[in-house]
Amino acid sequence: AYIVNTARGPVIDQPALVAALEAGTIAGAGLDVLEAEPPDPDDPIVRLPNVITFPHIGTAAVETRRAMRELAVQNLIAVVSGETPPAIVNPEVLGQPPVGDA
Repeated sequence: AYIVNTARGPVIDQPALVAALEAGTIAGAGLDVLEAEPPDPDDPIVRLPNVITFPHIGTAAVETRRAMRELAVQNLIAVVSGETPPAIVNPEVLGQPPVGDA
């Protein structure tokens, strides 16, 4: 079996993955994300011959970047219009004073 992670580094227990790769339990890995970025050059995950790592480029597709720009514009327009941004991830902070204001 092969494992691919393009989500977030901590999704995978990296020391356990290294052990499974070294033992042959997992044949190989393709990783766009790691626990620590940039990785330490001595990190075993980047030295294993059955691992391919990428420099966190999972969002580099033209379609993805276009969608990211569109969402950023929608969020900006909402904020300057006094509306709730469509992609807010922490709505509990709405109505609270900005950090650092007296």
